[in-house]
Amino acid sequence: MKAGILHVEPPFKLLERMVTARIHLDPVDEENAPLLVAVGSHRAGRVAEDSISSIVEGSRIAACSARPGDVWLYQTTILHASERSRKNASRRVLQIDFACDELPGELDWLGIA
Repeated sequence: MKAGILHVEPPFKLLERMVTARIHLDPVDEENAPLLVAVGSHRAGRVAEDSISSIVEGSRIAACSARPGDVWLYQTTILHASERSRKNASRRVLQIDFACDELPGELDWLGIA
């Protein structure tokens, strides 16, 4: 449950076929906690939580700086995170996850249809 709404994780095979878009509304630089991605980590398949740090340590980390209006597209399953901002500035993004597959069983996507 999150904010009173039941959430579930789709099957990993479905997640692997998804793409995420981040549309930046504010500038994001090295001081404003850019998205950090472990390059190529999406090829590792489902990563157990206790294995994340070893995958990240063996990966090149890319910091995704952006200007307002920039759009970042990435494989949804890539390992990603961000640190705390080192300055007092907005870091607003509009994030949209795209999937071409239907969810199994009685599950349904929450969002714009």
